[in-house]
Amino acid sequence: MGRSVLGVVCTVLAVAASVVTGIVNVSLEVSLPGTDELHVTAAAVLGWFFGIGAAIMLVWRWRWPLVVTGIAVAPPLLLVADSLAALIALAALATRYTGWWRWGAVTLVFAATGLAVWRDASRPTEMSLSETWISTETTGAKLIGVLVTAAVYTAVPLTLGIVRYSLTEKRRLAAEEAALRDQVARREEQARIAREMHDVLGHRLSLLSLQAGALEVTAGTTADAAEAAKTVRTTARQSLDDLRQVIGVLRGSGFADRAPAGAAEPPQPTLADIPDLVTGARQAGLAVNLTVLLDQAATAPAPLATAAYRILQEALTNVLRHAPGAPAEVLVRGGPGAGLSVEVFNPLPPHPVPSPGSGTGLTGVNERVTLLGGALSAGPLDERTFALRAWLPWVAPAP
Repeated sequence: MGRSVLGVVCTVLAVAASVVTGIVNVSLEVSLPGTDELHVTAAAVLGWFFGIGAAIMLVWRWRWPLVVTGIAVAPPLLLVADSLAALIALAALATRYTGWWRWGAVTLVFAATGLAVWRDASRPTEMSLSETWISTETTGAKLIGVLVTAAVYTAVPLTLGIVRYSLTEKRRLAAEEAALRDQVARREEQARIAREMHDVLGHRLSLLSLQAGALEVTAGTTADAAEAAKTVRTTARQSLDDLRQVIGVLRGSGFADRAPAGAAEPPQPTLADIPDLVTGARQAGLAVNLTVLLDQAATAPAPLATAAYRILQEALTNVLRHAPGAPAEVLVRGGPGAGLSVEVFNPLPPHPVPSPGSGTGLTGVNERVTLLGGALSAGPLDERTFALRAWLPWVAPAP
C-alpha cells in the first residue's frame, strides 16, 4: 500500500514538473526581450502541445517505457520543447531494459537534451536559464558546455534506472535462490521419506514374506502352523506400527496439518531396540550371532541411534533376501568420541538369489551414513563372505 501511494505521488510530481517546464520553455521561447510582445511560432506552439502530451504519457512510463520514451523525445528533437519528460521516461526504461534498447534510448535522450539546452543557450542572456554556467563567447565553448550539461542531465536518470534495475535483479535472484533452496529441501525430504519407508517397511515385509512361506510349508503340522500363523500376525502388526512411524516422519516433514489433531509422535528406535530387532530376525529363521559393545548407549543422539538401527535392519533384510538360510554375524560397538560401528557378516550363497529392487537399500544406507558424516563399505571380503561395515561419528558430550 505504501509503495503504491509513493508511486502515485512520484507520477503526479513527474507530470506536474514536465508541464511546468514546458510552460516555462514556451514562455521563454515566444517572449521578446525588453518588450511585452510575443513572437509565437508554429514550432513553439506544437512543441508545447506535444510536450504536454508527452508529460501526460509519463503516467504509463512503467508499463510501456519504450513507447513513452519514444514519444517524449519527439518534441525536443523535431520541434521546440524541453526534454524533462524524456529524461524521466529514460529512468523507467533503464529500469526495465539493458543492452541495445537501453543505450539506443540513452543516445536519443542525450540528443534531445542537447538540442533543448542548445536552444536555451542560444536565447538572449536574460531569457536563458543555462547562461549562468554555459559560456557563449565562442561557438566551441558553447558546444562544450551544452554537451557537458546534456551528459550530466542524461546521466542522472540513467544512473537511477540502472541502480533500480540492479536492486530489482538482486531481489529476483534472491527469490529464485530461495525457490531453488526450497526445491532442494523438498527433494531431500522426499528422499528421506523414501528411505524411511524402505528401511522401515522393507524389513518387516521381508519377514512377513518368509513367515508366509514357512506357513505354507508347515501347513500339515497343526502346532507348527499355529506358531507360524502367530508369527505372521505379530509381524503384520509390527508392520502397521512401523507404517504409523512413517506417517510420523511425514508429519514431522511439514505435513502436520494433515495429521489427526492430538496424535502423538511415535518414538524412533534407539540402540536399546537392537536386541529386539535381532530377535525378530531369529524368529524369521535367520541365525544371528549378536555382539554389542557400547559405552554410554543411553546417551547416544537420537539421529545416530536411529541410523544405526536402520542400517542393521537393512543389513539383516539383505541377508534374508539374498542369502536365505545363511547365518549372520553382527557386531555393534563404540561410544562417545570413538564413534559407532555396525558390522554385519554373512556367507555368500553358492548361487545369487534375485530380489526386486536390489541395490536400493544400500543406497539408502549410504545416504544415511553420508548425512551423518560417517563411512560405509559393503561388498565381498573374499569369495565366501559378504560384509557391511558402517561407521558413524559419535561426538562426546562437553564436560
